Amino acid sequence: MTTQRISRQHLEGAIFLALFAACIPLSNWMLSNIGTVCPANGPCLIPIGFGLMAPSGVVVVGAALLFRDLVQRRLGLNWAFLAIAIGALLSWMVAPPALVAASVVAFLFSELADLAVFTPLQRRGLVRAVFLSSLVGLVLDSLIFLQLAFGNLNFLVEQMVGKTWIVLATLPLVALLRRHDERRNLQPA
Repeated sequence: MTTQRISRQHLEGAIFLALFAACIPLSNWMLSNIGTVCPANGPCLIPIGFGLMAPSGVVVVGAALLFRDLVQRRLGLNWAFLAIAIGALLSWMVAPPALVAASVVAFLFSELADLAVFTPLQRRGLVRAVFLSSLVGLVLDSLIFLQLAFGNLNFLVEQMVGKTWIVLATLPLVALLRRHDERRNLQPA
């Protein structure tokens, strides 16, 4: 592998890491500021189809799962663990005080589960690995966050549907990235 390829791979990894890190504060900000409906003591909601409304942050959380996978693909497993640690710290720093524990715990468990599924699958098919690991991550994130934050699973279906839409929307980009990697003869880090 040439130095130019390695540099480009690291640059792409750094971009994915920055996008991943940006997802955490953006998601928390959206919950309080963006939605078609913003109830007084609840998260702002957006329509996600099927007549369902979900907390607006689901859009960004779905993207975070993808970016974590791409950090690992470009920079390796150690960087993926570092990304998760950075994400947990950012989550702790930007989550509303009442939601800090729920936000951090849900983030850590969902991202580690995503990593555990993605790691063995990525060499057998990037698109499949991203899809399956993201599904595992989004289910855990939704279950843990809702239970810890609110003591119930209200919005569980809505959160899972909203995050799944984002994962599905990103799969063509993942397929394009995979084809690009194959043309460049680039192997996962």
